[in-house]
Amino acid sequence: MTETIDIAAGPWSARILRFGAELCALSHQGWGDILWPATDPWRRHAPNLFPIVGKLAGDRLRHGGREYSLGQHGFARDRDFTLIEAGADHCRLRLSDDDETRARYPFAFTLDLVYRIDPAGLSVIYEVGNPGNVVLPASVGAHPAFLWPLDPGADKTAHHLLFDAAEPAPVRRLEGGLLSPVLHETPIRGRRLDLADGLFVDDALILDAPASRGLVYGGPGRAIRFSWTGFGQLGLWMKPGAGWLCIEPWAGFASPVGFDGDFADKPGVFLVAPGDRLAFSYRVEAA
Repeated sequence: MTETIDIAAGPWSARILRFGAELCALSHQGWGDILWPATDPWRRHAPNLFPIVGKLAGDRLRHGGREYSLGQHGFARDRDFTLIEAGADHCRLRLSDDDETRARYPFAFTLDLVYRIDPAGLSVIYEVGNPGNVVLPASVGAHPAFLWPLDPGADKTAHHLLFDAAEPAPVRRLEGGLLSPVLHETPIRGRRLDLADGLFVDDALILDAPASRGLVYGGPGRAIRFSWTGFGQLGLWMKPGAGWLCIEPWAGFASPVGFDGDFADKPGVFLVAPGDRLAFSYRVEAA
């Protein structure tokens, strides 16, 4: 059974694990791999978050008068996907509901991860389908970890994010893993966020309604453009002192502090009608 899939085009190449449908390498000729290598203190590269993003209160999903145990970020990142299609420059992997998933998340679903590479960069597409006969509530998110410093000749503090648009809105933080109601003054100045470990002492930096749908990340000698469609939120995260920056477009977020209602009513959850599917994507290019 194929455990990894390699795709390439032009100067770009990527490797995808069947386990979690996780992107585990993304390389540009002359740069080498720009993803975190999944070593301590965080042994992941770019996990896929489904059917929740973040935590539920008490790790409990409530539906139809019952409670189900569902841990942080859901289960997709720790499941084997089925390889549906593969070519030199693309692949499609699928996770479908089964007895194990329904014990934690009582819905019929399909989650397809589609990776497409071309000479300009990599696109990653998330397709959430509802093969059932009732509405499917879900969230989905990306969690790629890029090397920081991305530019190996520069200090970490020489790196920044440049958003497509000014981002003056307050940012959100987590409280016990849940979304805090407190609004914090944004550290973004206009379109620019100067990166430093201190930004992440209080965990993730969350833009719950970013104006931008793309940004440039990098240092003085090397940079990538990261853009997204469909996702409504953006998280930025690292562990202070570690060598990565996660740029995380989300369709959903952790349960707000104080919310403990039905999952379909949780803020950030989207609804997929029976027989329908929704698509979300992100793209990485050289800047």
